[in-house]
Amino acid sequence: MDFIESPIMNCSCKHFISLKFIFFSGAAGHRIEYNLSEEVRQAGYEIEPDELASLARAHDMMGLESNGGAEGLAGKVRVSLDQGVKTSEVHLRQSIYGLNQYVEKPSETFWMFVWEALQDLTLIILMVCAAVSIGVGIATEGWPKGMYDGLGIVLSIFLIVMVTATSDYKQSLQFKDLDKEKKNIIVQVTRDGFRQKVSIYDLVVGDIVHLSIGDQVPADGVFISGQSLSIDESSLSGESEPVKINKQRPFLLSGTKVQDGSGKMLVTSVGMRTEWGRLMVTLSEGGENETPLQVKLNGVATIIGKIGLAFAVMTFLVLMGRFLVQKALNGNITDWSFNDGVTILNYFAIAVTIIVVAVPEGLPLAVTLSLAFAMKKLMNSKALVRHLSACETMGSASCICTDKTGTLTTNHMVVNKIWICEKSTEIKINEGKDVLQSLIPEKVYSILLQSIFQNTGSEVVKGKDGKVSVLGTPTETAILEFGLHLGGESSHYKESEIVKIEPFNSVKKKMSVLVSLPSGGFRAFCKGASEIVLGLCDRFVKANGESVSLSAEQRKSITDVINGFACEALRTLCIAFKDIENISKDDDIPDGNYTLITVIGIKDPVRPGVKDAVRTCLAAGITVRMVTGDNIHTAKAIAKECGILTDDGLAIEGPDFRNKSPQEMQVLIPKLQVMARSLPLDKHTLVSQLRNTFKEVVAVTGDGTNDAPALHEADIGLAMGIAGTEVAKENADVIIMDDNFSTIVNVARWGRSVYINIQKFVQFQLTVNIVALMINFVSACISGSAPLTAVQLLWVNMIMDTLGALALATEAPTDDMMKRPPVGRSANFITRTMWRNIIGQSIYQLAVLLVFTFRGKQLLKLTGSDAAKTLNTFIFNAFVFCQIFNEVNSRDMEKINVFQDMFRNWIFIIIIVSSVTFQAMMVELLCTFAGTVPLSWELWLLSVLIGALSLIISVLLKCIPVEPTKRSAIAKHPDGYVPLPSGPDQA
Repeated sequence: MDFIESPIMNCSCKHFISLKFIFFSGAAGHRIEYNLSEEVRQAGYEIEPDELASLARAHDMMGLESNGGAEGLAGKVRVSLDQGVKTSEVHLRQSIYGLNQYVEKPSETFWMFVWEALQDLTLIILMVCAAVSIGVGIATEGWPKGMYDGLGIVLSIFLIVMVTATSDYKQSLQFKDLDKEKKNIIVQVTRDGFRQKVSIYDLVVGDIVHLSIGDQVPADGVFISGQSLSIDESSLSGESEPVKINKQRPFLLSGTKVQDGSGKMLVTSVGMRTEWGRLMVTLSEGGENETPLQVKLNGVATIIGKIGLAFAVMTFLVLMGRFLVQKALNGNITDWSFNDGVTILNYFAIAVTIIVVAVPEGLPLAVTLSLAFAMKKLMNSKALVRHLSACETMGSASCICTDKTGTLTTNHMVVNKIWICEKSTEIKINEGKDVLQSLIPEKVYSILLQSIFQNTGSEVVKGKDGKVSVLGTPTETAILEFGLHLGGESSHYKESEIVKIEPFNSVKKKMSVLVSLPSGGFRAFCKGASEIVLGLCDRFVKANGESVSLSAEQRKSITDVINGFACEALRTLCIAFKDIENISKDDDIPDGNYTLITVIGIKDPVRPGVKDAVRTCLAAGITVRMVTGDNIHTAKAIAKECGILTDDGLAIEGPDFRNKSPQEMQVLIPKLQVMARSLPLDKHTLVSQLRNTFKEVVAVTGDGTNDAPALHEADIGLAMGIAGTEVAKENADVIIMDDNFSTIVNVARWGRSVYINIQKFVQFQLTVNIVALMINFVSACISGSAPLTAVQLLWVNMIMDTLGALALATEAPTDDMMKRPPVGRSANFITRTMWRNIIGQSIYQLAVLLVFTFRGKQLLKLTGSDAAKTLNTFIFNAFVFCQIFNEVNSRDMEKINVFQDMFRNWIFIIIIVSSVTFQAMMVELLCTFAGTVPLSWELWLLSVLIGALSLIISVLLKCIPVEPTKRSAIAKHPDGYVPLPSGPDQA
């Protein structure tokens, strides 16, 4: 069996009861006695893998205590809780305790795809026809001549099946690789005494894992230490209430999520020994559901198939009717021979082949190919598509609600300005600590450093090379780096023991910590959104270092400082403290009467290329709205710099937005461009309104755990790969690996490319369908024979379905795609422009081919016994070249120059060259099987010219104006761009 990549998967409800039984009865029942195996003993470990795994899985407190708690278990698996696992021991641990990978059912082999392709009903009928044809042929014409017709059909079926199976197999391998990539979670561990990041697959028993809000618990383990650690176990137990993890309830299970707080855990079991791994044996990951476009195209395919069936039945009835009338006129209606049977079988084969040609099985294939091609290209461009449908939906996006930090900005933050002791100072990296130290009293300097190093969710670590680095969020990192720049060291503040931590979350917008002072008493530190922390303060530190009451005038003055920083596009934070004489550990950290120490301004520069990306969105009819938790002045400054906030646009704060009535929101939202100080609920409300009231197709970016509802509500959820939590990523459709807004625009560009490529293919395929159906039907009605044989029609089907899909579905996006409106939710897939091109080309091809069908011998001066076969071969050749040139025409439905960038698409060129080569082989070399005869160079040239003439027909058709829809007539763009004639219905 193969190994699957990851622990991310939603568990079905039927497993909840069994798991609860394990939770509550495992520890209560008789404990199994484990004997230490020789292999474990020789490796130097003192506990069996199964015994270790059973502790967390069964929540066995007695077993944990009998093994000495987390410290005792660490000793038995030969690991230090401070130093972590030694890298040199990783392979040994994997051999004894297992890999952190789960068993999955083997993926489908190539021959399984071949078998699936052979299940097609029309192909089965054709195989029966081929078998009967071979049997009757050998009986009437002898060996080997009698088997040629039937063998030709068999070879055609074989070719179609092999091409289809190969294509499907390659796509399955590609999706498997993408699936593995999206499940590869990066985990923070302590190894060799240093904190570092490793892949979830490399995790081993004994690893010390660091957990924070939004993380997924990567393996089963026990709690070592932490603050306010709260775990969501609903994916395993079905219980929605989070579980508080502490020394009294220390067990952590793989696959659960960290809802709040932070902590460290000792890994006790990985992979198949975890409860999640055991469930994975009974569950197999479902494949991708059909995308909306695939569903829509399946409907189109069904309708076309029914039309094809009707034509096939009519063609067969007409051919049979003419055959019976002919026999009656000849007076041998009762005289039947083997040849008559072969003729009727041939008529039936032609009818069945018409169905094969008519049923556009290439439509779903084209969608899959185009999406897979786009997904692969996006993966190379730092966008990981988790759900196929997101790729096509993004092409219809009319609104992007984006975060600011890390998406529009670089997320590389540095402290740029500081207000302290009534003075604002610009911080320069090349200046030492003495500059700031000279400006403020020693007492204030000490409290400032203590507040920085003790009230933090990040950690200062020393790497193997001896360099000091900070692990944590960009904002925390900037503040800690500032503290290090001032000469502070986190080790200096270990004497003040941390009593309680209230981690930062997006609702409170602040973080608080309570520490015990060496001299007695406690001190609370608070930092967070500037106006929120300032609102908690009633005192501030003056220039002389003394703490004084905060008057209304001084409060206004500090607010002006905050707004001044914000207008310079700086992210502002306030830091405050409060001394407390007595407080219980169970009490909450106070929410008032703080003393303000400082206002910090953090610079986060706008990413290069963001302004151009926003301009591209506006030109494409995509509205960009910034939704951020930052100060409104900072948000407005950044939004103006990015080109999001215009003169007539509206910027609003979250509290104001959520207090608006539905009627006020309807007036406000169309003008809304910036929402500052927003809560996750505000983002969710905005997305709901845009989707339900304004019928917009909305894309939303998110990185935090609390963004999950908005990501889920949106048409396309975009999670940040660097800053995003695992919860956000799991609720997203696309993961932006580099957190860059330009990458989001690239996803939209490829989404439009997918939609337009499918339209190109549908235009191409419908033209072939109409011509193939009509020429055989009309010819059968008038002359009693079909110019295109079953083998020839199967070859055309191959060009049209599989090769055509591959050629047109792999066209790269062009810049012009982002200069037109997005496709509406209820837009017609087949536009007026497409119908113009389909009908025009069909009329041309039918006119030319029918003229040659009925007057070809005279026009081409064909004589002799082979005249009829030569004419039919010429018609077949001309028909194929019409399709090959029409494939080139279909590269652009609007522009006259269809050759632009054609030679850059090597897949397209290879398919065109291959089609021409195989056609030459069909006519010149495989005459017996294909029912053809070799053609003279003059007829070859004429065939190519008839096909090439469709290029000129295409130019003439594109000069015919298509009446614009009502919507397109009123749609205008800010850059003066007027939508194409078919309006918003065309991507």
